[in-house]
Amino acid sequence: MKRMVRTSFAILLTFLFFAFLPDKGQAQAVLEEGSEGYEVTVLQQDLHRLGYLPVAATGYFGPLTTEAVRNFQYDFNLTVDGIAGPGTKHRIQEVHKMARIVYGEARGESFEGQVAVAAVMKNRLYSTQFPSSVSEVIFQRNAFTAVQDGQYYLTPDATAYRAVVEAWRGWDPSAGSLYYFNPDIATSEWIKTRTPEFRIGKHVFAY
Repeated sequence: MKRMVRTSFAILLTFLFFAFLPDKGQAQAVLEEGSEGYEVTVLQQDLHRLGYLPVAATGYFGPLTTEAVRNFQYDFNLTVDGIAGPGTKHRIQEVHKMARIVYGEARGESFEGQVAVAAVMKNRLYSTQFPSSVSEVIFQRNAFTAVQDGQYYLTPDATAYRAVVEAWRGWDPSAGSLYYFNPDIATSEWIKTRTPEFRIGKHVFAY
């Protein structure tokens, strides 16, 4: 009996020891001033691509990177602390996805037209008529032609990224629209029933 009690007690101590160990994976996911390594390089490359970091990636998280993260967080409605945690990294990945849509759907349009496409995605995120995450909005069935025909998987250019940033900063050339379509090639009869507002380039924006 005593042996069983001692064994059970030892198992309990072992469980408590490992249960309260720091989560190394979680710790590595948080990057802040003083951090260095591959993850920092990737973060800096993303921030440079988005126009927040004016210098090339170095792999060291210094004051310039802190400022870049803070500016990104401010523009994208995140807690402004200069620390690249899971929330900030996730939002950067969402920007990548939105830029793919902008590039796939509107790379031949004016910058205003590209911002308008990005704004439609943002408007959908804040509408009860659509899913509440970027991935769900983008991959909703028949939502975007670029996903259907594979152009989503092309590599976005700098203009597409800037268009997403400007949309998140508050510029909405679509005036709150939830839809857009090219009337010259649109095959959906339903989309043509939406109330059109105006046209930017080849796209008609509608509610």
